[in-house]
Amino acid sequence: MAGRYTLGIDCSTQSVTAVVVDTSSGHVTQERQISYRDDPRTNRYGIDFTTLLVPSRVDGEADQPPLMFLAGLDAVLSDLAGDGAPLNDVAAIAVSAQQHAHVYLSGAADGAFAGLAERGLVRSGNTAGPDLSTRFADAFSYRTAPIWQTADTAAEADEIRAGAGGREAVIAESGSNSPLRFTGAVVRRVGKRYPEAYEATARIHLLSSFLSGVLAGVPDCPIDWGNGSGMSLMDYGRRVWSNRLVAAAADGLPGGPAALQGKLPGLASPVTSAGTIAPYFAGRFGFDRNCVVAVGSGDNPQSKVLSTGDLLSLGTSFVYMVDTGEPRVDAQGYANSMYDGLGRPFIFACRTNGAMVWDRVRSLFGAGGDFARSSAALAAADPRVRTAVWQPYAESYPESPPVPHTAIEAGDGTFEEWYPAIVDSALALTWLYAADFDGRGDAGADVPATKGAGSGANGSVLAVTGGPVADPEILRRIAAVWRRPVTVVGGGGAALGSAVNAFAAAGADEASVDGLRRSLIPAGSFIEPEPELMEAFHGRGGAIESIARRMV
Repeated sequence: MAGRYTLGIDCSTQSVTAVVVDTSSGHVTQERQISYRDDPRTNRYGIDFTTLLVPSRVDGEADQPPLMFLAGLDAVLSDLAGDGAPLNDVAAIAVSAQQHAHVYLSGAADGAFAGLAERGLVRSGNTAGPDLSTRFADAFSYRTAPIWQTADTAAEADEIRAGAGGREAVIAESGSNSPLRFTGAVVRRVGKRYPEAYEATARIHLLSSFLSGVLAGVPDCPIDWGNGSGMSLMDYGRRVWSNRLVAAAADGLPGGPAALQGKLPGLASPVTSAGTIAPYFAGRFGFDRNCVVAVGSGDNPQSKVLSTGDLLSLGTSFVYMVDTGEPRVDAQGYANSMYDGLGRPFIFACRTNGAMVWDRVRSLFGAGGDFARSSAALAAADPRVRTAVWQPYAESYPESPPVPHTAIEAGDGTFEEWYPAIVDSALALTWLYAADFDGRGDAGADVPATKGAGSGANGSVLAVTGGPVADPEILRRIAAVWRRPVTVVGGGGAALGSAVNAFAAAGADEASVDGLRRSLIPAGSFIEPEPELMEAFHGRGGAIESIARRMV
């Protein structure tokens, strides 16, 4: 590699985060984050400070300003340069961006990209001239960027499903069951409701490919396979645009399938180089002109880079990422098939009713931040004695309406009886619906837990991350539910995964990439599954059987 460092940049719903990694020592040397709401450089583009969205025109619309993302990119790089980060010794940059988010570029965008290569911009420290948001002010045919929270496209998702041959055909080809938040359904909605803006669109970019293209000054930066998997437009197994899916998404839109196909960039591995960094960034922030810009990927694929096996993330929502070794799909349609930021196939399951439900139980029963009380309640509870399912939010894994629980919602009973029951059901349901893709055989029986040998992925270690893993009682339950050894991996995130992705894009071999990842995210000690607790969950009449009979 030409330089010693790599830079990972994550453009999320709330902020832009950048980390500089020293690839020789395997350590993070600098980290900066820009909050869209709190930073005056980014909070002037019309977002609501509560939702972080631009005001919606209809219920379910969820858009953010693309100029805010560009301002955030300028701001975070400016702050890194001000901190003295060794940007002139960065060998490669890779972007992560919120999956499914995308932008619609007009023909004027070509001029904005060309302007990033103007003569005189390469001079180190040259901050004169317009910034990114000024340069791209007139580059968008559709003025906002729809993001992953979009929820008003159920009809368009159904139309894609029907037009492509039905549910099974769409799952087999795209790796997902045409979710309403996926990009294809949103593009169809934009084309139907705003045909003039759609017709004026020269290029539709995912946010990750757009920002990578900006960094390299390349208007036709490819979309990577991993983020492309979240569009309902790509043939997952062949990693090419699907003529059938594109035709279904474009049916009745201006120009039909040919026009939509012409608006899409190419597809490529996430470790492909989009080019070297544009003169704008070399001059303004001091990057070496030989710095490689990777194609990059979405936030979920870049987060998965940090794990060599299966990963369970316990956040606001629960995310279960399962290595598949080769491209596979969940025939149930509960989960989504993707590729990570190194191009490795995995299956991604996101359960909406995650740790935020545990937090609500603590709040309702006055436990609040008393985590010692929470841990003690789990230690004292037997999963066979009491089970409960509370799904206060509409669920995405699998798609289902809320499931009320009147006693919990009213605060009846005690924290000690309801908190363990809800922890157990949340973990069990995450495990339960994964039977078709995590090594436990076919799903569909009344009680999938009773089928197969038991431990997913042949008993391999399950990595877990997120705030709740600080409680050893949570870890004991995860090991018992999954019937696998569990290890905790520390903080990382999509920006750090992007820095590893950049290392690969700069030409590092597989062994070197793996060594860097292990240095950045060392594994902890193992928590072995306990036979008695496994029996309490999986035995006849146990917790999982009780939960499954209510939900499956």
